[in-house]
Formats: sequence, structure tokens, C-alpha cells
Amino acid sequence: MAMNEVSRVATICPYCGTGCGLQLLVRNGRLIGAEPDFANPVSQGSLCVKGQFAACDFVASEDRLTHPLIAENGSFRRATWDEAYNLIAKRFSDVRDEFGPDALAFWSSARATNEANYLMQKLARAVIGTNNIDNCART
Repeated sequence: MAMNEVSRVATICPYCGTGCGLQLLVRNGRLIGAEPDFANPVSQGSLCVKGQFAACDFVASEDRLTHPLIAENGSFRRATWDEAYNLIAKRFSDVRDEFGPDALAFWSSARATNEANYLMQKLARAVIGTNNIDNCART
């Protein structure tokens, strides 16, 4: 492939669990855009406005978090994944133990896969013990 040639990489849109197909446009190892995948059996080349125009905008965003941050003394410090997960687990357990499981609520995302949303509701219901789970996809 020539140095400036654009290659296409088949993938799935990240905005919901529907599974619409995208072709990522890559030049010199960098993502430069996205277009519908007409061969995808789910979307057959049709995409919503998010998938059509914003599916790759966040990939190279300077605002994108690339590591966990923990608030301490009024500012954030970089943390390891294990440290962040342990802190989250401790705080969830503390709230549940002191105030009961319904003191916690879980909000999932339309940008997550169906499998990730399923796991979130299992965490809420089976681990924490609450039915307080919602998803922004229903609005």
C-alpha cells in the first residue's frame, strides 16, 4: 500500500448496541474518518446522525481520558487501574452497607454494547441488590 493511500477497516459503530457497520478510514496509521459499511447485514449502509458524522471524533480527542484519575485534596491525581477499581468497590460497599442497596443507582450507556449493558444490570441487581438501573437509550 502506498504511503498516502487510505485503507478501510470494518468495525461496529460505538454509539449503541444495534451493531451498525462502519468502515474506518485510515491513512498512515491514523484515523481520518468513517463511512457506512454497505456490506453490514444490520445497517446495510444506513447510519444514524451520530454514527454517520461523529463515530470517530472522540478517538483522538485531547479531552479523552487515557488513565484513571482519583480526586484528592481538591485536584485529580493519576492512579493505577487496580487502585481505581478498589476505591470504587470500597465506596459502593460502604454506601450499600450504611444506607442499603437502594441508596445506589446505576446508569448505563447507549454507547456501550448490549453485553456491557447486561453486565451493568447484573452488577446492580445481583451484586448490589437494587433494581435502580436505567439507560439513556430509552429516551
